[in-house]
Amino acid sequence: MTDFIINTCLKDRFMVLLGAVILALAGLWSFKNMPLDAIPDLSDVQVIVFTDYADQSPQVVEDQVTYPLTTAMLAVPHAKWCAAIPFSACRSSM
Repeated sequence: MTDFIINTCLKDRFMVLLGAVILALAGLWSFKNMPLDAIPDLSDVQVIVFTDYADQSPQVVEDQVTYPLTTAMLAVPHAKWCAAIPFSACRSSM
């Protein structure tokens, strides 16, 4: 079967070249007319958690909200770092 295909292509070189040109033009046309949705975001995935613990001191918020969230975020597989930001917000990047 392979010998037949090779021999046919060698005998009819014009049709092979014509097919290659048609495929190249079709590829060029599809490349130009392909819609581009968005440029992919290659940055690391980030999780931002805002907490609201009204009428509590910063130390209570740190002890009861921020620290447990930070330790839980560090347990996530493939997490690179987790940092707590003041004002009752924990920011984590994985």
